[in-house]
Amino acid sequence: MIELPVIAEAQTKKKKPDWLRVKLPIGKEYARVRKLVDEHQLHTICESGNCPNMGECWGAGTATFMILGNVCTRSCSFCAVATGRPPEYDEDEPRRVAEAIKLMQVKHAVITSVNRDELKDRGAEIWYQTVTETKKLSPQTTIETLIPDVKSNWDALYRMISAGQEVVSHNMETVERLYRRVRPQAKYNRSLEQIKRTKEYGKRTKTGIMLGLGETKEEVHEAMDHLVAHGCDILTLGQYLQPTSRHIEVAEFIHPEQFEAYREAGLQRGLKYVESGPLVRSSYHAERHVNV
Repeated sequence: MIELPVIAEAQTKKKKPDWLRVKLPIGKEYARVRKLVDEHQLHTICESGNCPNMGECWGAGTATFMILGNVCTRSCSFCAVATGRPPEYDEDEPRRVAEAIKLMQVKHAVITSVNRDELKDRGAEIWYQTVTETKKLSPQTTIETLIPDVKSNWDALYRMISAGQEVVSHNMETVERLYRRVRPQAKYNRSLEQIKRTKEYGKRTKTGIMLGLGETKEEVHEAMDHLVAHGCDILTLGQYLQPTSRHIEVAEFIHPEQFEAYREAGLQRGLKYVESGPLVRSSYHAERHVNV
């Protein structure tokens, strides 16, 4: 068992509990994907983000790719992605991502991106082309797109989600009260509206919330009620882990029993599927969310 590498740099004051330890990734399928990634210098969020579930997901044929660069126009207090003025995007990126997915024989691809608020279309065209190119080269591969906040640019949203992906995800990240501290450039109700419009467009909708930031049980339940009212189908709940000492500190480590209680509460409130556990991340068991 090893400690999560994702928080190796953080000077967290709280001792990590035993349930935040994971096994080293193993297995034939993981080894095959690992070899392809190394040989062809492919880029996955699974690897660069030190995801604790990388071995399990790669073994199941799922991988996550990030498009539109690695510099974000937002400065969320939980995220380790660099903030600044992004360079011009690569118009050839959709083809390269599609070829990587085909080469890796990915059964279910999750595609995400940084925020590109400086772009008039929020990067929607690159999103659209990436999904269509992937479907062209790997028609049997199912796709989830984890899209950023479009700042009410609904034309951009509709372009992003019109390319044939099976699941559209947009992470709420936290409860309403903590938004200003955790997501200072986002708005709680605007993200709910984005989920609602995605559902009305006819897509399977998904979101994720991090726990351990200081939220109360009542606030988590309230967020679930809001999500159901806005047409969210799938919710992932996981433990927030501080990436570095410069990021917001962990307020609490949530016990696995409480995660299970949240899962049951979400299902009772009308969510179709709830993935809830300390090591759960947005893409965890994503292949299971296609047909719920």
